[in-house]
Amino acid sequence: MNSKKPLALACAIAITLPFAVHADEAPTSTVVITGSRFPSAESLEPIGATVITRDEIRQAGVNDVNGAIRKIGGVFGRQSLDSSPDFALDLRGFGTNGAQNMVILVDGVRLNENELANSVLSTIPIDTVERIEIVRGGSSVLYGEGATGGVIQIVTRKDARHARAGTHGSVFAEAGQFKERDVRASLAHVAGNVSADLALARQDNDNYRRNSAFKQNSVSAGVQVAYAGGRAGVRVESARQDTRLPGSLTLAQFEADPRQSQTPNDFGKLDTDRVNAFAEYRVGEVDLAAELSHRERDVDSNYYFGSSASVTKYKGRQNQFSPRARWLHTLDGGMLNELVTGVDVIDWQRKTTSDYSLADASQKSKAFYVRDELRFDPAHDGRIALGARREIFDKDYIDAMAGGVADNGSQGQNAWEAQGSYRVLPQVELTARAGQSYRVANVDENSFRTSLSLLKVQTSHDLEFGASWGDEARKLTARVFRHKLDNEIFYDPTAFANTNLDPTRRQGVEIDAEAQIAASWRATAHLQHVNAKFTDGPNAGREMVLVPKNVLTARLSWLPGNGQSADFGAQWVDRQRYGSDFDNRCAATMPSYVTFDARYAVKLGPWEVAVNGLNLADRRYYSYAYGCQSGIYPSDGRQLKLSARYDF
Repeated sequence: MNSKKPLALACAIAITLPFAVHADEAPTSTVVITGSRFPSAESLEPIGATVITRDEIRQAGVNDVNGAIRKIGGVFGRQSLDSSPDFALDLRGFGTNGAQNMVILVDGVRLNENELANSVLSTIPIDTVERIEIVRGGSSVLYGEGATGGVIQIVTRKDARHARAGTHGSVFAEAGQFKERDVRASLAHVAGNVSADLALARQDNDNYRRNSAFKQNSVSAGVQVAYAGGRAGVRVESARQDTRLPGSLTLAQFEADPRQSQTPNDFGKLDTDRVNAFAEYRVGEVDLAAELSHRERDVDSNYYFGSSASVTKYKGRQNQFSPRARWLHTLDGGMLNELVTGVDVIDWQRKTTSDYSLADASQKSKAFYVRDELRFDPAHDGRIALGARREIFDKDYIDAMAGGVADNGSQGQNAWEAQGSYRVLPQVELTARAGQSYRVANVDENSFRTSLSLLKVQTSHDLEFGASWGDEARKLTARVFRHKLDNEIFYDPTAFANTNLDPTRRQGVEIDAEAQIAASWRATAHLQHVNAKFTDGPNAGREMVLVPKNVLTARLSWLPGNGQSADFGAQWVDRQRYGSDFDNRCAATMPSYVTFDARYAVKLGPWEVAVNGLNLADRRYYSYAYGCQSGIYPSDGRQLKLSARYDF
């Protein structure tokens, strides 16, 4: 496929969408989001944020949080290697390290693992999600290490003061090709200032490839109480996964039959449990809040080499305490000022039992941050914000199978940011952001490294300029960004170990567009163009691996108001360098691809019946390939599904 033509088409779609709206149509309602780790005043919402509401999730018919982030939020994702629906998400082109270069939170608590693993989102019951917030770009001041690509926050808790009184809930069932079965039930009760909810889910799917069956049971329960000046609550979540592992293929095997598996006996298990308690209280002009969480994660993997099995067991535990305060007040002259400060304390531990390792690893971190934002010249929505963070990490690692020699160390890092925005015309706003973000090597990276000492802290100097035009009914936003990285942490296939790379850079353009193009039609599009290259060293000028230059996601929704609804989406992903092609000498690249999905639903009283289709063109493609035309993990073929939902 010629990459210039799709890119030109993508730009044309993104630029023309906002101009198709009719002037007499009413805008959609505003969603207030948590930009400062507190519910933001409408005039202080984060710059450049994408918000996915529960109504949009319901209309698109996605069954899990990961799917909502990709389909509605336009975030690029690679199909998981373990048959689960948890695609590997990637903000701003960090390739296979995308999960380590963005922060994912649920109700303010980090889901990121201190290991080479993606955050598991499929265990979050989709019916408990109130909204999802996506902020692209360096955000280490508020959210700590690993936030260079951006932050994704899932908000599940519901305020009893704004919830519907009484008992209500839903039952959902879906069946589709490849023996896909999905059953969910949710129940919520609100009595005065007290609310409680319960969600149960069961997923079964044999999936597209052989030996790729996936099963999951999950439960989520929460209770909260609102009181004068605040609210408090607790949420408990638990999930059990069983998954088969189909493994990789060579290009010849993929072309012959992408559904085959060369590892018919490999399988794994994942058990996760989370408890999160929170409290909020307002004293005069000061908001106080805190989260206290505990997470357990047990992983078993079984890989067969002939008749011999290699078994690995991980037991991970994490505790987090995050108290914070905000002073939101009005200064002389009507200027609104928001001062936020807080502390993040995290204690993570993991024990390994395997044929090759008996390692005990731990990491403790303590951080303090402060951020101040001033809204000046209200007639033009002028805003300026400054922030800083200091974080200290203490790491310990010892492996009884490797001689029992302790590998300990302490690392500290600073982050800062400066942001501003100004509305130069009633519907034109300019924005700018500069800062420094960072990430530290996780336990897997440090345990298999090239250096004798701990891998150096990766730092990124971030710069972004943006402009937006329009209102909530029609809007076009464009951002030009650059991340200059020193000591990027990455697996180097030429050294066969994790290392700090020579200086690298990611720079590009993002375009978001949305428009109410008719009374019942709404269109959205997100384009990401990123150029990821080495800027120094022997690979200077060469492209980074597994980073598509362009990703375009577009959706068209139909909601006529008569009980019917339809949603159609398309995603085009540009070509990529194979995962081992650091010197760009592989004669081929991973081909570009386009996928289509659609959903039609009709409401019949309390019932909703829907038909849903994924990869409708039945495209054969792959988004993971670790070798030059080898190490390929095929993506799913076409799948059709039928569902029914009952609300009460």
